[in-house]
This record gives sequence, structure tokens and C-alpha cells, in this order.
Amino acid sequence: MAKRQPRVHGLFVVDKPPSMTSHDVVDAIRRLVHERQVGHAGTLDPMATGVLIVAVGAATRLTEFMMGHPKTYQFTVRLGQQTDTDDATGRVIEQQPVPPLSSEDISRVLATFRGTIEQTPPQYAAIRHRGKRLYEWAREGIFVETSPRQVTIYTLTLIQWSPPDLELEVTCSAGTYVRALARDIARALSTVGHVTALRRTASGPFRIEDAVPLSELLQAKDWQRYLRPPDAGLVDMPIRELTPEHAQAMLHGRPLHGLPAAPPNQTWARAYLYGRFVGMIQWDAQQHTWRPRKVFPTLIERALKSPMSHT
Repeated sequence: MAKRQPRVHGLFVVDKPPSMTSHDVVDAIRRLVHERQVGHAGTLDPMATGVLIVAVGAATRLTEFMMGHPKTYQFTVRLGQQTDTDDATGRVIEQQPVPPLSSEDISRVLATFRGTIEQTPPQYAAIRHRGKRLYEWAREGIFVETSPRQVTIYTLTLIQWSPPDLELEVTCSAGTYVRALARDIARALSTVGHVTALRRTASGPFRIEDAVPLSELLQAKDWQRYLRPPDAGLVDMPIRELTPEHAQAMLHGRPLHGLPAAPPNQTWARAYLYGRFVGMIQWDAQQHTWRPRKVFPTLIERALKSPMSHT
């Protein structure tokens, strides 16, 4: 028997509540929409709140393109105490006095963190080491030495200094650990610190104003109105409009000749048929043509059946 195609394709921009894992949110939405094919585009720690992009159906095959989006966070650092998790969920492992700091002192230190920096991930992190995640090693009391990695801090600003709490906003590259950033800022201020509040206010094109609280989504009888198109998170990628002949070539995995070449420094593009998203194509520089890579037969067939509909 042929595998049933998911009935729902698209993205939910969710305002994640505290005390839930990102996987918990995915499970809740899976039950809501009655689809097994559900995933997210960027984990949030359980204590964190804010923008979580949840993909359903065909959109789950596009999360790799959304994972790399810059992200913005507002967070509070409690100076003077370090925890083993670098946030408020952990146990205090070190205490140091907080020096007298002015807003100018703090701003000078923040300036040193802007740009490309090296960051050592926290011990409680989801990255893997020898087949297990770091937090699994940490829970066993085993310290794993990890190599620093480069991240980019685009903006880092002081919102409020109310000793011992430091409220900051950061826009950073994917892969940045805000807990590690808070830890390192505290050290640069000649003390220690940990995150007591963390809220993601933007992920790529989506802002917190665009997000629906999870409780509201789960209680909505018309939850479909919150569903965005699968390509809603790919607005920074170029578009190529296909002909019906190109669409047939996509369905059969053949090269898409005759389309405009890739723009500089771009290898991927969104493919549209009659103005409707149908998949992702990749530029083959050697053959000077586009090749289908993420093909959604159901979306192609819908577009071919109703070419005048652009919903």
C-alpha cells in the first residue's frame, strides 16, 4: 500500500512556554494536526521561551535551510553566581563578589564580544561526544573538554543594569550558546554569572510578534489559520519560476535546463510553478544547470491541477 501523503504542509511560528522542551512542543502539535511528520528548526532550552519554528509535512524537509538563520535573544545574567548548567536550572558551583560596575564599564566589555568570536560550548549541551550528548556525560559527573568554535555576534546591547542582574539583547549566528556568552561576559567583568531568563525574540524572518502562544494554538478550533506556507522561512533565497515541462523534469529527477543561472554566492533556489512553491533546486556549476534536490510531488500535482490558484 502506498504511503499516505501528509495532509498538512507548512510552518507554525510558536511562542514556546517555559518548562517544555522543543520536542514536547513538537509532540503537542503532532497530536493537534494528526500528522507524524513534524519537526522544529532550532532547539530552545526548556527554561527558554519565545520563537520556535515548527514544521509540518513537506516543510520538515526545509528545516535545514532555516536552522542557519540569525537569531535574536533577550536574556538576563545574574552576576556573582555560576551554575553547572550556566542557567537557573543548575546548582551553584561558584560564587564571587560583583565589582562596582557602571553602564559604561559594561558597554566597553560588551564591545569586545561583537564580531566573530570563539566560544566553548557549555557542559550541558546537546552536541555529541563519542555517541552521547554532552549533557548526558555531565549528568554522569564526567567533564568533557570541548574545542572552541567560531560564532558571530552581530549586535550585543545593554538593556538594563540592576545589580546583580544584567539584561542584554543579542543577535547572533546559528550555533551560538547564549549561556556560554553570559558565562564569558561575566568572566570579562571579573566575576561569574549564569542566565536566569532567556527569550528568543526573532529567528530569521520571524519575530515574536508573529508567534502564537502554544496554549492558544492548541486550544484553537481553527488552528489552520496559524499555518504558514512551507517556504515562509526561506524569504532570503532566490526564486526560479518553472514551466510545466520543468515541473515534469523535477518529478523525474532530471536537470532543469533553460532557467536563469544562480546569482553570485548562491547555490540553492526556491522552485515555483504558477506562483506556488514546489521544491528546492541546486545549481550545478560544472554542468551549468539547476538540479532538483527537494521535490514535493503533491505540491507539484496540486499546482498542475489548478494553475490559476495561487493559494
